[in-house]
Amino acid sequence: MSLSETARAMRENAHAPYSGFKVGAAIRAASGRIHGGCNVENAAYPQGTCAEAGAIAAMVASGEREIAEVFVIADAADPVPPCGGCRQKLSEFAGPEVPVTMATLDGRTLTMTMDELLPLAFKSSRMRRP
Repeated sequence: MSLSETARAMRENAHAPYSGFKVGAAIRAASGRIHGGCNVENAAYPQGTCAEAGAIAAMVASGEREIAEVFVIADAADPVPPCGGCRQKLSEFAGPEVPVTMATLDGRTLTMTMDELLPLAFKSSRMRRP
C-alpha cells in the first residue's frame, strides 16, 4: 500500500464518536517501511490520541526512529495540518526538510516541510545539558 492509501485506510479505523472528525496518518520511515495511525477519542477529554501520534508510536514500536515522509488525511474542505503537539512530536523524528502532505478525502493536497510547519522547533540540541 502507498503512503496515501495507508493513511486513508487508517482514517476508516478512527474512533471519533464525540467529534465525528476522523483522521488518518501514515509515516514512511527511513527504511521505507510505512506505519499508520488514526485518531482515538476518549470521553475523558483530552485523553485521546491524534493520528500522527499513533503512527509515530507504531514506528517506534517497530524499532525505527527516523521519519522520511508524512501523509495526513481528513474529511475537511481544506487540507488539515497536524496540531501543534503533533508537529512537535513529528519533529522529534523528522528533519526540517521532511515533507508533510496534508490531504482531503476529495483529493486536495498541500505539502510543506517540517521546517515550514514548525519553524524553530524545540530540539534536544536546544537543551542545556550538564
